[in-house]
Amino acid sequence: MPTTVKPVKLDLARLEAMAESDYYNPYTIFDWPESLGTDRPWMSEDLVTLAGTEEWGKLTREQQLALTRFEAVNFFSLNVHGIRELLSEVVLRIHTKTYADASEFLHHFIGEENEHMWFFGTFCLKYGGKVYPAVPQVGPGRIEGVGDAATELVIFARILIFEELVDYFNARMATDDSLPPIAQEINRVHHQDESRHVAFGRHLFTQLLDQVKETRPEDIPVLANYLETYLEYSVRSLYNPAVYRDAGLDQPLELRRRLLEHPARHAAHTAILNRTRKFLARNGLQVQGASA
Repeated sequence: MPTTVKPVKLDLARLEAMAESDYYNPYTIFDWPESLGTDRPWMSEDLVTLAGTEEWGKLTREQQLALTRFEAVNFFSLNVHGIRELLSEVVLRIHTKTYADASEFLHHFIGEENEHMWFFGTFCLKYGGKVYPAVPQVGPGRIEGVGDAATELVIFARILIFEELVDYFNARMATDDSLPPIAQEINRVHHQDESRHVAFGRHLFTQLLDQVKETRPEDIPVLANYLETYLEYSVRSLYNPAVYRDAGLDQPLELRRRLLEHPARHAAHTAILNRTRKFLARNGLQVQGASA
C-alpha cells in the first residue's frame, strides 16, 4: 500500500444508515424455482450482444431464447469475476490510514458484495450448470509511470466502471416483466445495493482525483487514456464466444469479431458507457465520446 496518499475525507453516515436500513438476508429473500423453462427470455432481448444487428434476425425464435439464457448466465458470471477482483482490492485497504473514514462503510460494502457473488453464482450453477470462466482477452494492466494517488484512483475507478456498467443492465432487467421473476428480482436487489456503491465510488474517486491534481497534474491525461481503454475493455467482455457456441450459433469467434465491428453495437456501447464517460468528463478526464 502506498504511504504518500493522504487520508481521504468522507462523510458516509447517510450511506451507512441506508446500508443498515436496507439490509436483507440473501439466503432467504429469494424464491428459487426448480427450473426457469425455455419459453421466455432470461435476459432482456434488447440487451443481448446481437441486439440491433442482422445476426439477431437470422436466428429462429428457439435460438433467440437460447441465446438470452446463455447471455444471462454469462452476465451473472461476469459479475462473479468482477466482484472477486474488487473484493481482493478493498480488503487490502480496509482500516488503513488512507481509508480510515471509509472503513465502516467498506465493511458493509464487503459484506454486500460477497452476498452478491453468492446469488449470482447460485443462479449460474442452478439454471446454467456452470459459471462461465473469464474470457481471456488483452486488457489494461496496472497503470505505470504515475504517482501513488493516481495508482489508487485507478483501483477504485475500475471498481466504479464495473459497477456502473452492470447497473445499466440491472436497472433495465429489474423492470422487464418478460423475464422469470427470479431474474428480475436478482437484478432489482443488485440495482438497489449498487446505487449506494456507485455513490460511494464517485465520492471517493473525486477525493483521490483532487490529490492527483494537487500533486501530479501531469498524470491526468495518462489517467484519461487509461480509463477510456478500460471502458472499452469492460464492454467487450460481454461478448463471449462460449455463449454463442452453447446457443448453437456457427463460428462463434468470427461472430464475435463481426459484432464488435458492427455500428449498431458501437451505438449500444455508447449508451452503456455514456453515464460513466460524462462523469469522467465533468471531473476533467475528458475521454473519447464524453460530453459534459
